[in-house]
Amino acid sequence: MRIAVTGSIATDHLMVFPGRFAEQLIGERAEHVSLSFLADRMEIRRGGVGANIAVGLGRLGLRPALVGAAGVDFSEYAPRLRDAGVDIQSVRFSDTLHTARFVCTTDNDQNQIATFYAGAMAEAGGIDLAETHARLGGLELVIVGADDPEAMLRHTATAHALGVPVAADPSQQLASLDTERTRRLIAGAELLFTNGYESALLRERTGWSQTEILERVGVWIVTRGAEGVGLTTARGLRRDIPAVPTDHVADPTGGGDAFRAGFLAGLAWRLSYECAAQLGCALATVVLESVGTQEYKLLPDDLLARIDRCYGPEAVREIEPRLVGTA
Repeated sequence: MRIAVTGSIATDHLMVFPGRFAEQLIGERAEHVSLSFLADRMEIRRGGVGANIAVGLGRLGLRPALVGAAGVDFSEYAPRLRDAGVDIQSVRFSDTLHTARFVCTTDNDQNQIATFYAGAMAEAGGIDLAETHARLGGLELVIVGADDPEAMLRHTATAHALGVPVAADPSQQLASLDTERTRRLIAGAELLFTNGYESALLRERTGWSQTEILERVGVWIVTRGAEGVGLTTARGLRRDIPAVPTDHVADPTGGGDAFRAGFLAGLAWRLSYECAAQLGCALATVVLESVGTQEYKLLPDDLLARIDRCYGPEAVREIEPRLVGTA
């Protein structure tokens, strides 16, 4: 399947605060916050939702085209993406701006405080998805992930005009979108991804009820962390897929992106929605057990063992033939 993944390309600065944010917050002073958290660990990793999803798809044996904007400092990042099986010919390079930065601090309760600097991502609106469509001989799916809002709208409109199915994944950009733009991003999407919090925010931003949203999309996929994933359609499909458990969460960043990669790879392999979600949940757990969103090792035997323990041998029989040769 020829998949274009649009979305942010970023460098992640991941820090760990050995305490609890909640203990530092004073409710009656919340309108005047001036806090400093002393982190005892920091990792600098490559990330960005578009790049993370593309890397996951690449490691599962697909060759996705990454569509996004990177900066003058991208030269060290680019080879890593190529090595992971990602086509980067549709990445736009800024002459003046740096690649986007994600700075995130995680406390002992796995709460996070983060800041995102857009940098070169501001130029993503100048990318024409139709050029990627032509270069690859036609796309079969476009993932519209968190990116410059105008780029997200342009990619969505272009994909619909080309007749290419869209997977809408507005995630953290929901907070900056108004009603009209949010509606334009999700209406007509084949797939809609949100987490639990974003589901409520999406209803608030669109002014649509859950039923009204489902009438406008194919499948709504809601990730709920340790509680698993929900799949819903207007036609009555309702599936709750449990998460693959782990006793070692090294870093919660990137789990949702990994789920999306596994789920979309499953659909590309013509697996059922339920089986694709099981693959996505297993890959998400692998990522949660490593620091950084792209540092994990994808070992087919390990992934299948996790699937077997959580979902049983039938799921393994469906997924195993497709995992041969992936890494």
